[in-house]
Amino acid sequence: MVKIKLLLLGLLVHVMLIASAHEGMWLPTLLKKYNIEDMQQMGFRLTADDIYSVNHNSMKDAVVLFGKGCTGEMVSNEGLLFTNHHCGYSQIQSHSSVQHDYLTDGFWAKSHDEELPNPGLTVRFLDRMEDVSAQVLEGTDSLQGADLQTKIRRNIYDIKKAARDSNRYDADVKPIFKGNQYFLYVYKVYRDIRLVGAPPSAIGKFGGDTDNWMWPRHTGDFSIFRVYADKNNEPADYSPDNVPYQSKAFFPVSMKGIQPDDFILIFGFPGSTDEYLPSFAVDLLMQQSDPDKIKIRTKKLDILRAQMNADAKVRIQYASKYASTSNSWKRWQGEIRGLKGMGAMDIKHQFEAEFENWYSQSDELKAKYASLLPAFERLYVELTPYDRAKNYYDEIVTRGTDIFKLAYNIPRNKAAWQKLDAQTQQKMKTEILKRVDAHFKDYDQATDEQVFTALLRMYKADLDPSFLSQELKDLLNKYDDAKLLKKVYRRSVLTDRAKLTALIQNLDEKAIERLQKDPIVALYDNLRGYYQANVERPYQQINNAIAGLQKTYMAGIMAMKEGEALYPDANLTLRVAYGKVEGYKPRDGVIYKHYTTLTGIMEKDNPDIYDYNVPQRLRDLYATKDFGPYQVNGEVPVAFTASVHTTGGNSGSPAINANGELVGINFDRCWEGTMSDILFDPDQSRNIMVDVRYILFIIDKFAGAGYLLDEMDLVPAKATEAVVKESL
Repeated sequence: MVKIKLLLLGLLVHVMLIASAHEGMWLPTLLKKYNIEDMQQMGFRLTADDIYSVNHNSMKDAVVLFGKGCTGEMVSNEGLLFTNHHCGYSQIQSHSSVQHDYLTDGFWAKSHDEELPNPGLTVRFLDRMEDVSAQVLEGTDSLQGADLQTKIRRNIYDIKKAARDSNRYDADVKPIFKGNQYFLYVYKVYRDIRLVGAPPSAIGKFGGDTDNWMWPRHTGDFSIFRVYADKNNEPADYSPDNVPYQSKAFFPVSMKGIQPDDFILIFGFPGSTDEYLPSFAVDLLMQQSDPDKIKIRTKKLDILRAQMNADAKVRIQYASKYASTSNSWKRWQGEIRGLKGMGAMDIKHQFEAEFENWYSQSDELKAKYASLLPAFERLYVELTPYDRAKNYYDEIVTRGTDIFKLAYNIPRNKAAWQKLDAQTQQKMKTEILKRVDAHFKDYDQATDEQVFTALLRMYKADLDPSFLSQELKDLLNKYDDAKLLKKVYRRSVLTDRAKLTALIQNLDEKAIERLQKDPIVALYDNLRGYYQANVERPYQQINNAIAGLQKTYMAGIMAMKEGEALYPDANLTLRVAYGKVEGYKPRDGVIYKHYTTLTGIMEKDNPDIYDYNVPQRLRDLYATKDFGPYQVNGEVPVAFTASVHTTGGNSGSPAINANGELVGINFDRCWEGTMSDILFDPDQSRNIMVDVRYILFIIDKFAGAGYLLDEMDLVPAKATEAVVKESL
């Protein structure tokens, strides 16, 4: 079994706005061509092939796409996997109850038999990636509009079908540089993933929403899973006969720690960035899109917080929902603040002036690009009212209330149902029943009723009447909140688990007719139908036109910056980013160090606040200074910062040192730098990582699960390194 002694950084083709030394989320296939020399000058001691290779085991074989939007890393040849606590949060929550509150108390399997299965959870290992631009665009030269998109979709379908190799692999084709290039990604997907260990929320989520996105940070944001395979080490559905996956590669775990200016590599699956937007898009985001979503989520979070504080059962049921709602809510606030603080509009205008000067050099360039910016301006003016209506629908109807989410999954097409054979009907019933069970497990009617009435009132009050159906306006004008709940919400069979389950189990044409007439289903269908006809269609038409302009604009940027390194926007595919360990200065008179310690946790300890109520075991360890080999200068390191460009999806990414050893797990960004999805500020953009020594300390000294360390490759600290000043 080959162990990866490598580090992270990545490169690809290019990036806009003169990338700083630490800016960029790079494709790992082009490291040799673009950045490996720069990386090595910064201290990296390995090669590009050590990071990514299809010919031999490399670092990419130890990095996985965890679930639907996080990263994880292998740390043993027995399938042991590290990721963030918040990435495994829904699984931890799903196993929790008032009787077995793993969120509050933590969970540690003492043997393989005690590890908990997680139906539906997968991890994806990237087998290979390749540029398939020529194949995707084959036969498209003379096509435009819908014909062009149809041909591209057909070409992509054929590419993916061939790459799946009789379903041995999963495959995806993603556009980069706004559709100017396309890459194929081939994955091996493992489906039996079991929970091994998770610290209490007071460690794994220490500080809660108050500390989220903030520095200094003291969160032990990690959880541990194990990947299982069949006896041939191949993917398989859960079975007691499955065995731990034999990893192609895994990361050595370093006890040596970090120092200022140390090289740090982040390898993972960043989700989405928009670094190449024109000024008109950034202005809309700052002035309307982010503020609208913040306003709606503020109302929802206020309701959830009050209900969760009043009832322990509700706290457990809504813990994951609250966290997911709050996460972007706080990030959007930091994004607006950061963009304003760095003068984003001035930067965008300056770049657009540079672009205009460039294409003015020739008549050929003028003909191709001179109309772009005026066209952007016109289209974003047209988009503005539809953008607001879309934000409100997404946040209130699609994601706002539990009852509407359930309504989405209810069958209501009798004609389509009649055409299905009996076997397919039964499969659909089984799938719907699973969703019903999941809904009611984490559903509190009193809580959702408050969200339902509050958000619907906001929907009517804040949107232009033209975006509201007459039925909705009549309903909200006729009834106050109490009567609205009585006449609509509480009359719905969707609030009664037993009745709804019976309906689905005996689903037929009459049952579908009844569901169609259900007051919640009918209201949801009315909202959805009116939105699709009056918002979604015109929004999509305008947005399609903008996307066409954006592709041309991106092509112009690439031509203008020819010879410079540009990175493509993140799209939940494997990327490398790199920088160095360093603190930052968030505002006048304040300078943040690059690390935090266990002492800071004790300074925040507050038994009266759930998110700051330090477990007694951790208090005892601190009082006796029982830190084992995980301390440096009498302190246990907890978290550290670096100037690496990360975003959502990088949660759980390995933080790797110059020798290719794991020194931490990425879990957040500093609030002052959350605008890095739009513009990267090298002075303010910092990623936050939990120090791997704190992880080992919690596993060993706090949880008594040191047996897990036995299967890891621990790289000891040198005696001289333990006394280096500021080496935490």
